[in-house]
Amino acid sequence: MEFHVQPGGALRGRLRVPGDKSISHRAIMLGALADGATCISGFLEGEDALATLRCFRAMGVDIDGPHQGRVTVQGVGLRGLQAPGAPLELGNSGTSMRLLCGLLAGQSFDATLTGDHSLSRRPMRRVIDPLTAMGAVIESAGAGTAPLTVRGGQPLHGIDYELPVASAQVKSALLLAGLYASGRTCVTEPAPTRDHTERMLSGFGYRVERDGSRVCVEGGGRLQGGEIEVPADISSAAFFLVGASIAEGSDMTLEHVGMNPTRTGVVDILRLMGADIQVQNERVVGGEPVADLRVRSAPLKGIAIPEHLVPLAIDEFPALFIAAACAEGETLLTGAEELRVKESDRIAVMADGLNTLGVTAEPRPDGMRIVGQPEWGGGRVHSHSDHRIAMAFTMAATRARDVIHIEDCDNVNTSFPGFVELTREAGVAVARQ
Repeated sequence: MEFHVQPGGALRGRLRVPGDKSISHRAIMLGALADGATCISGFLEGEDALATLRCFRAMGVDIDGPHQGRVTVQGVGLRGLQAPGAPLELGNSGTSMRLLCGLLAGQSFDATLTGDHSLSRRPMRRVIDPLTAMGAVIESAGAGTAPLTVRGGQPLHGIDYELPVASAQVKSALLLAGLYASGRTCVTEPAPTRDHTERMLSGFGYRVERDGSRVCVEGGGRLQGGEIEVPADISSAAFFLVGASIAEGSDMTLEHVGMNPTRTGVVDILRLMGADIQVQNERVVGGEPVADLRVRSAPLKGIAIPEHLVPLAIDEFPALFIAAACAEGETLLTGAEELRVKESDRIAVMADGLNTLGVTAEPRPDGMRIVGQPEWGGGRVHSHSDHRIAMAFTMAATRARDVIHIEDCDNVNTSFPGFVELTREAGVAVARQ
Protein backbone atom coordinates (compact mmCIF):
# COMPACT_ATOMS: atom_id res chain seq x y z
CA MET A 1 0.00 0.00 0.00
CA GLU A 2 1.11 3.55 -0.76
CA PHE A 3 -0.12 6.88 0.59
CA HIS A 4 -0.37 9.78 -1.84
CA VAL A 5 -0.66 13.06 0.05
CA GLN A 6 -1.56 16.33 -1.64
CA PRO A 7 0.36 19.43 -0.52
CA GLY A 8 -1.12 21.97 1.87
CA GLY A 9 -4.17 21.82 4.09
CA ALA A 10 -4.98 22.85 7.63
CA LEU A 11 -6.12 20.67 10.54
CA ARG A 12 -9.36 21.68 12.20
CA GLY A 13 -12.12 20.32 14.40
CA ARG A 14 -12.25 17.75 17.19
CA LEU A 15 -11.27 14.12 16.96
CA ARG A 16 -10.32 11.18 19.13
CA VAL A 17 -7.49 8.94 18.02
CA PRO A 18 -7.63 5.20 18.79
CA GLY A 19 -6.84 3.71 22.18
CA ASP A 20 -3.38 3.53 23.68
CA LYS A 21 -1.44 0.56 22.28
CA SER A 22 0.75 0.06 25.35
CA ILE A 23 -2.24 -0.05 27.69
CA SER A 24 -4.25 -2.28 25.33
CA HIS A 25 -1.47 -4.91 25.31
CA ARG A 26 -1.17 -4.90 29.08
CA ALA A 27 -4.93 -4.98 29.66
CA ILE A 28 -5.21 -8.25 27.73
CA MET A 29 -2.17 -9.78 29.43
CA LEU A 30 -3.07 -8.91 33.00
CA GLY A 31 -6.76 -9.57 32.42
CA ALA A 32 -5.87 -13.08 31.27
CA LEU A 33 -3.76 -13.70 34.40
CA ALA A 34 -6.38 -12.29 36.79
CA ASP A 35 -9.08 -14.06 38.73
CA GLY A 36 -12.51 -13.17 37.32
CA ALA A 37 -13.55 -11.09 34.34
CA THR A 38 -11.88 -7.91 33.09
CA CYS A 39 -13.98 -5.57 30.96
CA ILE A 40 -11.96 -3.28 28.68
CA SER A 41 -13.30 -0.24 26.81
CA GLY A 42 -11.37 1.82 24.28
CA PHE A 43 -9.25 -1.18 23.24
CA LEU A 44 -7.05 -0.49 20.23
CA GLU A 45 -8.19 -2.72 17.36
CA GLY A 46 -4.83 -2.47 15.61
CA GLU A 47 -2.79 -5.43 14.41
CA ASP A 48 -0.24 -5.29 17.26
CA ALA A 49 -2.81 -5.39 20.05
CA LEU A 50 -4.88 -7.99 18.19
CA ALA A 51 -1.77 -10.18 17.97
CA THR A 52 -1.57 -10.14 21.77
CA LEU A 53 -5.28 -10.98 22.03
CA ARG A 54 -4.92 -13.94 19.64
CA CYS A 55 -1.95 -15.29 21.63
CA PHE A 56 -3.98 -15.50 24.82
CA ARG A 57 -6.88 -17.14 23.02
CA ALA A 58 -4.35 -19.71 21.78
CA MET A 59 -3.38 -20.29 25.44
CA GLY A 60 -6.94 -21.11 26.46
CA VAL A 61 -8.27 -17.71 27.57
CA ASP A 62 -11.90 -16.93 26.71
CA ILE A 63 -11.98 -13.43 25.21
CA ASP A 64 -15.14 -11.79 23.85
CA GLY A 65 -14.62 -9.02 21.32
CA PRO A 66 -13.36 -6.62 20.31
CA HIS A 67 -16.68 -4.96 19.53
CA GLN A 68 -16.28 -1.20 18.97
CA GLY A 69 -13.37 -1.17 21.39
CA ARG A 70 -15.02 -3.33 24.05
CA VAL A 71 -13.35 -6.57 25.13
CA THR A 72 -14.18 -8.94 27.97
CA VAL A 73 -11.42 -11.25 29.21
CA GLN A 74 -12.32 -14.21 31.41
CA GLY A 75 -9.19 -14.49 33.51
CA VAL A 76 -7.68 -17.90 34.26
CA GLY A 77 -5.41 -16.85 37.11
CA LEU A 78 -1.62 -16.77 37.21
CA ARG A 79 -1.32 -20.54 36.76
CA GLY A 80 -4.22 -21.16 34.38
CA LEU A 81 -2.71 -20.65 30.93
CA GLN A 82 -2.53 -23.68 28.65
CA ALA A 83 0.17 -24.75 26.20
CA PRO A 84 -0.51 -23.33 22.71
CA GLY A 85 -0.84 -25.84 19.91
CA ALA A 86 1.38 -23.85 17.54
CA PRO A 87 3.96 -21.04 17.64
CA LEU A 88 2.54 -17.73 18.81
CA GLU A 89 2.61 -15.33 15.84
CA LEU A 90 3.18 -11.70 16.90
CA GLY A 91 3.40 -9.96 13.55
CA ASN A 92 5.23 -6.63 14.00
CA SER A 93 4.72 -6.27 17.76
CA GLY A 94 7.95 -5.91 19.73
CA THR A 95 5.96 -5.09 22.87
CA SER A 96 4.10 -8.40 22.66
CA MET A 97 7.27 -10.41 22.15
CA ARG A 98 9.31 -8.83 24.93
CA LEU A 99 6.54 -8.80 27.52
CA LEU A 100 5.51 -12.36 26.69
CA CYS A 101 9.09 -13.52 27.26
CA GLY A 102 8.73 -12.49 30.89
CA LEU A 103 5.21 -13.79 31.32
CA LEU A 104 5.93 -17.16 29.67
CA ALA A 105 9.15 -17.68 31.63
CA GLY A 106 7.05 -18.65 34.64
CA GLN A 107 4.73 -21.10 32.90
CA SER A 108 4.83 -24.91 33.04
CA PHE A 109 4.86 -25.34 29.24
CA ASP A 110 7.12 -24.44 26.31
CA ALA A 111 6.08 -21.74 23.86
CA THR A 112 7.64 -20.40 20.68
CA LEU A 113 7.30 -16.73 19.67
CA THR A 114 7.58 -15.69 16.02
CA GLY A 115 7.10 -12.45 14.11
CA ASP A 116 7.34 -10.84 10.71
CA HIS A 117 10.59 -9.98 8.94
CA SER A 118 10.93 -6.65 10.75
CA LEU A 119 10.32 -8.08 14.23
CA SER A 120 12.70 -10.97 13.52
CA ARG A 121 15.55 -8.44 13.16
CA ARG A 122 14.93 -6.63 16.44
CA PRO A 123 17.29 -7.25 19.40
CA MET A 124 15.94 -9.54 22.12
CA ARG A 125 19.11 -10.11 24.16
CA ARG A 126 18.24 -7.09 26.28
CA VAL A 127 15.30 -9.05 27.69
CA ILE A 128 16.70 -12.60 27.37
CA ASP A 129 19.81 -11.92 29.45
CA PRO A 130 18.16 -10.56 32.62
CA LEU A 131 15.40 -13.19 32.42
CA THR A 132 18.11 -15.85 32.19
CA ALA A 133 19.60 -14.39 35.36
CA MET A 134 16.20 -15.06 36.99
CA GLY A 135 16.38 -18.72 35.94
CA ALA A 136 14.49 -18.57 32.65
CA VAL A 137 15.55 -20.63 29.66
CA ILE A 138 14.97 -18.82 26.38
CA GLU A 139 16.37 -20.02 23.06
CA SER A 140 16.85 -17.60 20.18
CA ALA A 141 18.31 -17.35 16.71
CA GLY A 142 22.09 -16.89 16.62
CA ALA A 143 21.93 -13.09 16.73
CA GLY A 144 19.67 -13.08 19.77
CA THR A 145 16.60 -12.50 17.62
CA ALA A 146 13.28 -14.27 16.99
CA PRO A 147 12.05 -16.90 16.74
CA LEU A 148 12.28 -17.38 20.49
CA THR A 149 11.42 -20.52 22.44
CA VAL A 150 10.64 -20.05 26.13
CA ARG A 151 11.08 -23.29 28.06
CA GLY A 152 8.54 -23.98 30.77
CA GLY A 153 8.91 -25.52 34.18
CA GLN A 154 11.87 -23.37 35.25
CA PRO A 155 11.98 -22.16 38.88
CA LEU A 156 12.44 -18.39 38.81
CA HIS A 157 14.00 -16.27 41.52
CA GLY A 158 13.88 -12.54 42.01
CA ILE A 159 16.80 -10.31 41.05
CA ASP A 160 17.80 -6.70 41.54
CA TYR A 161 18.48 -5.42 38.03
CA GLU A 162 19.78 -2.09 36.79
CA LEU A 163 18.66 -1.42 33.22
CA PRO A 164 21.65 -0.44 31.07
CA VAL A 165 19.29 1.37 28.68
CA ALA A 166 15.93 2.87 29.60
CA SER A 167 13.28 0.45 28.29
CA ALA A 168 9.71 0.07 29.48
CA GLN A 169 9.44 -3.22 27.60
CA VAL A 170 12.38 -4.81 29.40
CA LYS A 171 11.23 -3.41 32.75
CA SER A 172 7.75 -4.81 32.18
CA ALA A 173 9.04 -8.24 31.11
CA LEU A 174 11.04 -8.53 34.34
CA LEU A 175 8.11 -7.42 36.50
CA LEU A 176 5.83 -9.97 34.80
CA ALA A 177 8.39 -12.70 35.40
CA GLY A 178 8.62 -11.45 38.97
CA LEU A 179 4.99 -12.43 39.54
CA TYR A 180 6.16 -16.07 39.25
CA ALA A 181 9.53 -15.72 40.99
CA SER A 182 10.50 -16.51 44.56
CA GLY A 183 11.45 -13.39 46.49
CA ARG A 184 11.54 -9.81 45.23
CA THR A 185 12.21 -8.66 41.71
CA CYS A 186 13.44 -5.07 41.47
CA VAL A 187 14.25 -3.00 38.40
CA THR A 188 16.13 0.32 38.49
CA GLU A 189 15.89 2.65 35.50
CA PRO A 190 18.58 5.06 34.28
CA ALA A 191 15.78 7.40 33.15
CA PRO A 192 11.99 7.35 33.52
CA THR A 193 10.03 5.20 31.05
CA ARG A 194 6.31 4.58 30.68
CA ASP A 195 4.88 3.08 33.85
CA HIS A 196 1.66 1.52 32.56
CA THR A 197 2.61 -1.94 33.84
CA GLU A 198 3.16 -0.72 37.39
CA ARG A 199 -0.05 1.30 37.37
CA MET A 200 -2.08 -1.56 35.97
CA LEU A 201 -0.64 -4.15 38.35
CA SER A 202 -1.70 -1.88 41.21
CA GLY A 203 -5.12 -1.50 39.60
CA PHE A 204 -5.47 -5.30 39.54
CA GLY A 205 -4.71 -5.37 43.26
CA TYR A 206 -1.09 -6.52 43.07
CA ARG A 207 1.34 -4.81 45.43
CA VAL A 208 3.97 -2.73 43.65
CA GLU A 209 6.70 -0.88 45.56
CA ARG A 210 8.16 2.27 44.02
CA ASP A 211 11.14 4.19 45.34
CA GLY A 212 12.33 6.83 42.91
CA SER A 213 13.73 5.07 39.84
CA ARG A 214 13.36 1.61 41.43
CA VAL A 215 10.25 -0.58 41.21
CA CYS A 216 9.76 -3.96 42.93
CA VAL A 217 7.25 -6.79 43.05
CA GLU A 218 7.12 -9.86 45.27
CA GLY A 219 6.20 -13.20 43.72
CA GLY A 220 3.22 -15.25 44.82
CA GLY A 221 0.41 -12.69 44.76
CA ARG A 222 -2.75 -12.65 42.71
CA LEU A 223 -4.56 -10.33 40.32
CA GLN A 224 -8.25 -9.47 40.52
CA GLY A 225 -10.15 -8.62 37.33
CA GLY A 226 -12.06 -5.37 36.95
CA GLU A 227 -12.81 -2.47 34.61
CA ILE A 228 -10.23 -0.79 32.36
CA GLU A 229 -10.85 2.28 30.21
CA VAL A 230 -8.09 2.78 27.66
CA PRO A 231 -7.37 6.45 26.87
CA ALA A 232 -6.54 7.74 23.40
CA ASP A 233 -2.91 7.02 22.48
CA ILE A 234 -0.62 10.05 22.81
CA SER A 235 1.77 8.39 20.32
CA SER A 236 -1.02 8.47 17.72
CA ALA A 237 -2.11 11.96 18.76
CA ALA A 238 1.49 13.13 18.18
CA PHE A 239 1.05 13.16 14.40
CA PHE A 240 -1.88 15.56 14.71
CA LEU A 241 -0.08 17.67 17.31
CA VAL A 242 2.74 18.15 14.81
CA GLY A 243 0.46 18.53 11.80
CA ALA A 244 -1.64 21.22 13.45
CA SER A 245 1.49 22.99 14.72
CA ILE A 246 3.08 23.29 11.28
CA ALA A 247 0.04 23.74 8.99
CA GLU A 248 -0.93 27.41 8.82
CA GLY A 249 -4.47 28.17 9.99
CA SER A 250 -4.85 24.97 12.03
CA ASP A 251 -6.94 24.75 15.19
CA MET A 252 -7.62 21.22 16.40
CA THR A 253 -8.68 19.57 19.66
CA LEU A 254 -7.67 15.97 20.40
CA GLU A 255 -10.01 14.39 22.93
CA HIS A 256 -9.38 12.06 25.89
CA VAL A 257 -5.62 11.75 25.30
CA GLY A 258 -3.60 9.74 27.80
CA MET A 259 -1.34 12.16 29.69
CA ASN A 260 0.72 9.74 31.74
CA PRO A 261 3.76 11.80 32.80
CA THR A 262 6.09 9.09 31.45
CA ARG A 263 4.60 9.64 27.96
CA THR A 264 4.24 13.43 27.58
CA GLY A 265 7.72 14.19 26.29
CA VAL A 266 6.29 14.99 22.85
CA VAL A 267 4.18 17.80 24.32
CA ASP A 268 7.10 19.15 26.32
CA ILE A 269 9.44 19.12 23.31
CA LEU A 270 6.92 20.77 20.99
CA ARG A 271 6.28 23.48 23.57
CA LEU A 272 10.01 24.12 23.86
CA MET A 273 9.97 24.62 20.10
CA GLY A 274 7.17 27.20 20.44
CA ALA A 275 4.09 25.08 19.77
CA ASP A 276 0.72 26.40 20.97
CA ILE A 277 -0.69 23.42 22.90
CA GLN A 278 -3.29 23.87 25.63
CA VAL A 279 -4.11 21.07 28.07
CA GLN A 280 -7.84 21.16 28.88
CA ASN A 281 -10.35 19.13 30.89
CA GLU A 282 -7.74 17.21 32.89
CA ARG A 283 -9.02 14.19 34.79
CA VAL A 284 -8.04 10.69 35.94
CA VAL A 285 -9.70 7.67 34.35
CA GLY A 286 -8.89 4.16 35.54
CA GLY A 287 -5.72 5.31 37.25
CA GLU A 288 -4.39 7.07 34.13
CA PRO A 289 -4.42 10.88 33.68
CA VAL A 290 -6.22 12.05 30.54
CA ALA A 291 -6.97 15.45 29.00
CA ASP A 292 -8.10 17.18 25.83
CA LEU A 293 -5.31 18.86 23.85
CA ARG A 294 -6.03 21.99 21.80
CA VAL A 295 -3.28 22.78 19.31
CA ARG A 296 -3.06 25.77 16.97
CA SER A 297 -0.49 26.53 14.30
CA ALA A 298 2.51 28.49 15.52
CA PRO A 299 6.00 29.39 14.30
CA LEU A 300 8.46 26.79 15.60
CA LYS A 301 12.13 27.27 16.40
CA GLY A 302 14.94 24.74 16.40
CA ILE A 303 16.27 23.53 19.75
CA ALA A 304 18.76 21.15 21.29
CA ILE A 305 16.35 18.51 22.59
CA PRO A 306 17.04 17.88 26.30
CA GLU A 307 18.30 14.32 26.76
CA HIS A 308 16.13 13.75 29.83
CA LEU A 309 13.05 14.07 27.60
CA VAL A 310 14.24 11.51 25.05
CA PRO A 311 12.91 8.36 26.84
CA LEU A 312 9.58 10.16 27.40
CA ALA A 313 9.11 10.68 23.64
CA ILE A 314 11.02 7.80 22.08
CA ASP A 315 8.14 6.63 19.86
CA GLU A 316 7.21 10.16 18.79
CA PHE A 317 10.49 11.19 17.17
CA PRO A 318 9.41 10.46 13.58
CA ALA A 319 6.70 13.09 14.05
CA LEU A 320 9.04 15.42 15.94
CA PHE A 321 11.57 15.24 13.09
CA ILE A 322 8.87 16.66 10.81
CA ALA A 323 8.32 19.53 13.26
CA ALA A 324 12.07 20.16 13.34
CA ALA A 325 12.20 20.22 9.53
CA CYS A 326 10.04 23.34 9.38
CA ALA A 327 11.35 25.04 12.54
CA GLU A 328 13.51 28.13 12.22
CA GLY A 329 17.15 27.24 12.77
CA GLU A 330 18.76 23.98 13.80
CA THR A 331 17.35 21.12 15.87
CA LEU A 332 19.78 18.66 17.44
CA LEU A 333 18.83 15.30 18.95
CA THR A 334 21.35 13.28 20.99
CA GLY A 335 21.04 10.31 23.34
CA ALA A 336 18.52 8.46 21.15
CA GLU A 337 20.43 5.32 20.07
CA GLU A 338 17.22 3.35 20.74
CA LEU A 339 15.74 4.77 17.53
CA ARG A 340 18.21 2.63 15.58
CA VAL A 341 16.49 -0.61 16.66
CA LYS A 342 12.80 0.20 16.34
CA GLU A 343 10.57 -1.20 13.55
CA SER A 344 13.16 0.41 11.28
CA ASP A 345 16.32 2.39 11.85
CA ARG A 346 14.27 5.53 12.43
CA ILE A 347 17.27 7.84 12.36
CA ALA A 348 18.48 6.64 8.96
CA VAL A 349 15.03 6.24 7.41
CA MET A 350 13.76 9.66 8.50
CA ALA A 351 16.98 11.34 7.38
CA ASP A 352 16.70 9.68 3.95
CA GLY A 353 13.09 10.80 3.57
CA LEU A 354 13.76 14.37 4.68
CA ASN A 355 16.73 14.63 2.34
CA THR A 356 14.51 13.40 -0.50
CA LEU A 357 12.14 16.31 0.21
CA GLY A 358 15.06 18.76 0.20
CA VAL A 359 15.51 19.16 3.96
CA THR A 360 19.00 19.10 5.45
CA ALA A 361 18.94 16.14 7.84
CA GLU A 362 22.24 14.75 9.07
CA PRO A 363 21.99 11.36 10.82
CA ARG A 364 24.31 10.72 13.77
CA PRO A 365 24.94 7.54 15.77
CA ASP A 366 22.63 8.61 18.59
CA GLY A 367 20.38 11.18 16.93
CA MET A 368 20.08 13.73 14.16
CA ARG A 369 20.82 17.30 13.16
CA ILE A 370 18.03 18.97 11.15
CA VAL A 371 18.09 22.45 9.62
CA GLY A 372 14.56 23.74 9.25
CA GLN A 373 13.12 25.57 6.28
CA PRO A 374 9.73 27.19 5.55
CA GLU A 375 8.62 24.59 3.02
CA TRP A 376 9.98 21.69 1.02
CA GLY A 377 9.37 19.78 -2.17
CA GLY A 378 7.40 16.63 -2.81
CA GLY A 379 8.76 13.28 -3.84
CA ARG A 380 8.76 9.57 -3.09
CA VAL A 381 9.82 8.35 0.35
CA HIS A 382 10.00 4.81 1.67
CA SER A 383 8.63 3.96 5.11
CA HIS A 384 10.50 0.63 5.32
CA SER A 385 7.28 -0.95 6.67
CA ASP A 386 7.41 1.35 9.71
CA HIS A 387 3.97 2.69 10.61
CA ARG A 388 5.29 5.78 12.40
CA ILE A 389 7.49 6.77 9.45
CA ALA A 390 4.50 6.56 7.10
CA MET A 391 2.27 8.68 9.35
CA ALA A 392 4.98 11.27 9.98
CA PHE A 393 5.54 11.94 6.27
CA THR A 394 1.78 12.21 5.77
CA MET A 395 1.83 15.29 8.01
CA ALA A 396 4.90 16.62 6.17
CA ALA A 397 2.71 17.22 3.12
CA THR A 398 1.05 20.18 4.86
CA ARG A 399 4.27 22.13 4.21
CA ALA A 400 5.20 20.61 0.83
CA ARG A 401 5.01 22.22 -2.62
CA ASP A 402 4.14 18.98 -4.38
CA VAL A 403 2.64 15.55 -3.75
CA ILE A 404 4.42 13.22 -1.32
CA HIS A 405 4.24 9.52 -2.20
CA ILE A 406 4.90 7.22 0.77
CA GLU A 407 5.72 3.60 -0.01
CA ASP A 408 5.03 0.47 2.05
CA CYS A 409 2.30 1.74 4.37
CA ASP A 410 0.51 -1.52 5.18
CA ASN A 411 1.78 -1.57 8.77
CA VAL A 412 -0.03 1.66 9.71
CA ASN A 413 -2.83 -0.63 10.88
CA THR A 414 -0.53 -2.07 13.55
CA SER A 415 -1.06 0.99 15.70
CA PHE A 416 -3.61 3.28 14.04
CA PRO A 417 -6.54 1.66 12.23
CA GLY A 418 -8.55 4.37 10.48
CA PHE A 419 -5.59 6.75 10.17
CA VAL A 420 -6.37 7.73 6.58
CA GLU A 421 -10.02 8.46 7.31
CA LEU A 422 -9.29 10.53 10.44
CA THR A 423 -6.54 12.43 8.66
CA ARG A 424 -8.87 13.31 5.81
CA GLU A 425 -11.52 14.38 8.33
CA ALA A 426 -8.92 16.65 9.95
CA GLY A 427 -8.16 18.36 6.63
CA VAL A 428 -5.19 16.59 5.02
CA ALA A 429 -5.79 15.13 1.54
CA VAL A 430 -4.34 11.63 1.78
CA ALA A 431 -5.34 8.70 -0.42
CA ARG A 432 -4.42 5.01 -0.44
CA GLN A 433 -3.10 3.47 -3.63
